Amino acid sequence: MSADPACPLCADVATALWRDGRCRVVLAGEARYPAFCRVVWQAHVAEMTDLADDDQQHLFRVVLAVETALRGLLAPVKVNLASLGNQVPHLHWHVVPRFVDDAHYPDAVWVAPRRAGVAHAVDVAVLAARLHELLG
Repeated sequence: MSADPACPLCADVATALWRDGRCRVVLAGEARYPAFCRVVWQAHVAEMTDLADDDQQHLFRVVLAVETALRGLLAPVKVNLASLGNQVPHLHWHVVPRFVDDAHYPDAVWVAPRRAGVAHAVDVAVLAARLHELLG
């Protein structure tokens, strides 16, 4: 399937931390969660089962590499992985490092915050380099 001009993930021209011909890793641009990443499938498809088995495995490999990199760089207490697509039906995964002092912990980042919280940033250049090490 090709790009959908009405889709914000198809139109997103954010600089990727890492990319290949099938997917890309970008920062989500969430001020409270500066290390919140998205793994976005390049083609406009809605569900994991829209992908061939090898593409599914590739996407999971990238999601897990992002988790590995964030855990190694930030040592979060937990990493949340989510593939929702309710508002934007373009296959993507959220990879969110979580900390006991973040604004929403232990709740999901999409609910009302519990406190002001600490925004745990990651060095973008170091994260990108680590992703290149893990994924080539």
